[in-house]
Amino acid sequence: MPKIDFYNVKMDLLNTEEILQTFETFLGADSPKSVFFINAHCFNIAQKNKKYRDVINSASLLLNDGIGIKIGTAMLGEKVKENMNGTDFIPEALEFAAQKKLNVYFLGAGKGVAEEAKTKIEKKISGIDIVGVHDGYFDEAEEAKIVDEINDKQVDLLIVGMGVPKQELWVAKNIDRFKTLKICIAGGAILDFMAGRFKRAPLFMQNNGLEWLFRLSNEPSRLFKRYAVGIPVFFYYALKLKGKK
Repeated sequence: MPKIDFYNVKMDLLNTEEILQTFETFLGADSPKSVFFINAHCFNIAQKNKKYRDVINSASLLLNDGIGIKIGTAMLGEKVKENMNGTDFIPEALEFAAQKKLNVYFLGAGKGVAEEAKTKIEKKISGIDIVGVHDGYFDEAEEAKIVDEINDKQVDLLIVGMGVPKQELWVAKNIDRFKTLKICIAGGAILDFMAGRFKRAPLFMQNNGLEWLFRLSNEPSRLFKRYAVGIPVFFYYALKLKGKK
């Protein structure tokens, strides 16, 4: 299915089933495929950081995340099929990996978080093979060792959680260095969520596009600017770019 022009980025409007079907084709591809998510905060960063915007525009899949993107899509006369946030989708991808007997690697978050995520996911998903983990804090010398380890362990699915735009830029920089990798998914705070470090919003808030409000109430000092300022800025950019088109 072709991407849509979401203002000045290229976005895929797919649901979970369609993405997993696409993953089937990725497994037979000759080169690794990148999967990124875009929410209102990511869109705002893309307006100021052209390198990041170019990277997400070259992604194999760029998936809609959050109520802001849903409204922004409707403003263009399009409709999202499903809210494709990484916190919900990546566990589905891990189930897919277990079924397909893929080797999985977790990269990102703080010291010990990836290990905790590995332990909890192994208890939840029968047959999952997480062959390695590493935190998201490393220098260039250690980066080379991480790439070598991912290659040595014949990783098929790499989950990267380093935050935006660092994770997407890191994937773009390194993806051609991987020898066996099939799919790389950048998921922000996904390892913290899977490790149980961060709590999810109540289901009624998730279902009504209010998870951002729950996160803001739990981390007001860190997230105030992202949401209280970022949401109006997002719609400013959307209206400005729509006017240009």
